[in-house]
Amino acid sequence: QVQLVESGGGLVQAGGSLRLSCAASGRTFSRYTMGWFRQAPGKERDIIAAISWSGPSTYYADSVKGRFTISKDNAKNTVYLQMNSLKPEDTAVYYCAAGRWEMVVHIHKPDAWGQGTLVTVSS
Repeated sequence: QVQLVESGGGLVQAGGSLRLSCAASGRTFSRYTMGWFRQAPGKERDIIAAISWSGPSTYYADSVKGRFTISKDNAKNTVYLQMNSLKPEDTAVYYCAAGRWEMVVHIHKPDAWGQGTLVTVSS
């Protein structure tokens, strides 16, 4: 099993940027698809970005396309989410996830979740 720990959340003004990090340990990190989900108060947890284990395949939800960028460093066992042009509606708890591509992107049932990190965007 892989263990995931997110960091980098915080309070930012609208239009600002944040970079989230997710450090993985345990099973071979480089073989997993890594994803970022978010959950706003009273809403479901939704996937917003994912990257395949080899790196060339990525997925972005329409709501973040063009503003957020997912990347990974297999040598550091870390996946990143660069968030630019943040909006108040991006306020949520952000979760890192690991698993097979279809389970992460399409079925939303990854093998592992991080504990979440809160991102608050003020207007």
